[in-house]
Amino acid sequence: MSPKYTLFVGTFIQLPRFKSEEGHKLAITRGALWVSTADGTIEGFDWSIANDKDLKRLLRHKGWTVVDDKNTHKGKHGVKVTLVVAREEENEFFFPGFIDTHIHAPQYPNAGLFGDAGLLDWLLNYTFPIESSFGSTKFPSIPPPNAYRVYNQVIARTLANGTTCASYFATIHVPATNLLASLCLARGQRALIGRVCMDRPKQCPDYLCDESPDIAIDKTQASIDHIHTIDPEGALIKPIVTPRFAPSCTPRSLGKLSKLAASYSPPLHIQTHLAENLDELKLVHDLYPEAKDYTSVYNYFKLLTPRTILAHCVHLSDDERTMIADNKAKLSHCPASNSALGSGICEVRKAIDSGITVGLGTDVSGGYSPSILETVRQACLVSRLLPHMSGTSEGQNKDNDGVPKEVLSIEEALYLATRGGAAVVDMADQIGGFDQGMVWDAQLVKLGKFNPAGRWGKTGGVETAVDVFDEGQEWKEKVHKWVWNGDSRNVRMVWVGGKLVHRVWEEGEDRREGGGWMRWVMGAVGVGVVGWAVVRRLGVGR
Repeated sequence: MSPKYTLFVGTFIQLPRFKSEEGHKLAITRGALWVSTADGTIEGFDWSIANDKDLKRLLRHKGWTVVDDKNTHKGKHGVKVTLVVAREEENEFFFPGFIDTHIHAPQYPNAGLFGDAGLLDWLLNYTFPIESSFGSTKFPSIPPPNAYRVYNQVIARTLANGTTCASYFATIHVPATNLLASLCLARGQRALIGRVCMDRPKQCPDYLCDESPDIAIDKTQASIDHIHTIDPEGALIKPIVTPRFAPSCTPRSLGKLSKLAASYSPPLHIQTHLAENLDELKLVHDLYPEAKDYTSVYNYFKLLTPRTILAHCVHLSDDERTMIADNKAKLSHCPASNSALGSGICEVRKAIDSGITVGLGTDVSGGYSPSILETVRQACLVSRLLPHMSGTSEGQNKDNDGVPKEVLSIEEALYLATRGGAAVVDMADQIGGFDQGMVWDAQLVKLGKFNPAGRWGKTGGVETAVDVFDEGQEWKEKVHKWVWNGDSRNVRMVWVGGKLVHRVWEEGEDRREGGGWMRWVMGAVGVGVVGWAVVRRLGVGR
């Protein structure tokens, strides 16, 4: 019989769902948490587990026997569980999986390529050409090899950076979009997948344009049908209606897309861009002169819904923020992209204070990195510039600690990367934290113990970019160092729905296929029990 639970032991760090009077604060607990292997939900926890003796007590009380994936558990009595331990001496901790609320999967090959111009020229010179390669005029019903290579890579890279859920823009091509959905399902990444709609000929290149509004809707419907076929319950993959942005779509297609989303129960999610760039705002005004502002265009076509994700929102008026909040639409903050393309700085505090739900997006490849941790960094950095731009750094717009209110703390940015993102994709009750009954979408982060540079040896110091010098350093300080210095090398294991979907090998591990569960024994927990050990699963991502 397969193990009933996976038992996680060690330090768990998250952001509570609701902030205290002092704001968002890290919740740091040490103990044990167990996850059902049947559905991946968190079934219970015991924060009194502090040592080997406590773990033995828990196992006896529950009637659990720790086993591995070899056949060594045959004949053992009690409920079978597997054990994963975050090693304290390696500065390991469990953290909720990151949620990327805005990323362009086909653009990943262009990550780090911007040119010298702004958004609209970048689209013409870099983005549209790469996206066109995801279709084939010779074999239009088959995704080209490039689509498989790029999509497989971007899924692998985002998982490696701790992203357990992503809202992906694809391209106008149905076969390639369907491939992206199938690959996400196969790799075990939670995703919203959107076939991009572009049908305004004067604003779209002829090689990347839907033939008509009706054809755009038919192709979008085809991708929706494919996703509902491969994942009928939407356990991992969901469709999301995706007008690229107002300038690329005709009024007819915008209206039909909103009706298509509303025709389902519950309504489908919608994602698009809003107010990213000043040239974009001028273009929207020229195309829709009767509209009061950019947001009003989407509102007119009923595209502002509680299931709408609006990326960027850099240049918004107070009235537009109120309109978004009144319609309960959500915002994806993409600070790395906005800086890289010179678009501006989103006033996140104003959005939050207006009642708008906010998450973070990498916006690859406008954003140069597929890492939400990098996005957390950039969200903090750009917020620190806002007071100087608005002239309030020496003014009265400060909190009780004297910090300008525009500035995001590390804890707030991490909240946006987890709980905030979960709310943006309408999964606040399922993912983003470690509450009982939530799904185990999580990452095991390893900061590593201090290793002097002269002793790096064969690895050359590449295991981690974080140096923790003081063994007595508080976890809050360690988390801050992770945010400012960390990268994908610190993400050792990733789970989605309780299933291991990514792991990093450590030196000396048995890499043989089917090599079973690897163990780092840290103290006996009783005869016939595996021990206080980290359990690592092999054969990930098949």
